[in-house]
Amino acid sequence: MRWRNSPSHYGSVSILMHWLVAVVVFGLFGLGYWMVGLDYYSPWYQTAPDLHKSIGLLLFALMLLRVLWRLSNPTPASLPNHGALTRLGSKLGHAFLYLGLFVLMLSGYLISTAEGRGVEVFGWFAVPASITSIPEQADVAGLVHKYLAWALVIFAGLHGLAALKHHFIDKDRTLLRMFGG
Repeated sequence: MRWRNSPSHYGSVSILMHWLVAVVVFGLFGLGYWMVGLDYYSPWYQTAPDLHKSIGLLLFALMLLRVLWRLSNPTPASLPNHGALTRLGSKLGHAFLYLGLFVLMLSGYLISTAEGRGVEVFGWFAVPASITSIPEQADVAGLVHKYLAWALVIFAGLHGLAALKHHFIDKDRTLLRMFGG
C-alpha cells in the first residue's frame, strides 16, 4: 500500500488518520456522555474529565497534522458515477466535519481554561490558559461543546450511512477506498 494518496486511491496515512479520528471522536463522545452523569463521590469524578481533556488535546494535534497532510497530499478524485450534487455534498460534509471538530475542541479548551488554569495532558505537558476573559466563558462554551458534539456524532453516523449506501446500493468504490481497496 502507498503512504500517499494517488489520483484514484487514499494512501495509508490518510486512511489511518481517518479511522483513528473516527474512533477517538466516538470514544470521547461516549466518555463525555458517561462522565457528566458522575457524582462527586465517584472515583472517576476527576479522572474521567482529565482523561477526556488529555485525549481531546491529542486529537487536536492529530487534526492539525491531518489538515497539513490533506493540504500537502490532495484527496483522490471523485468517482465517475458521482454527480455534481454528490460531489458538493461530499465537500460540504467534510468541511462541516473538519470545522466542527476544531470548534468542538476549541470550546472544550475554553471550558477547561475558563478559571485561568491550564490543561494537563497525561502529566506530560500543560497547555496554558490563554483565553479567560470571555463573559460566562465556561457556560457558553459548555453549551457549544454539548450541542456540537451531538451534531457531529449524528452527522458522522450519517456520513457512515452514506458510505454504506455507496457500497451496497450504488455498488461503487467509495467505501473500499477508505479501507485501502
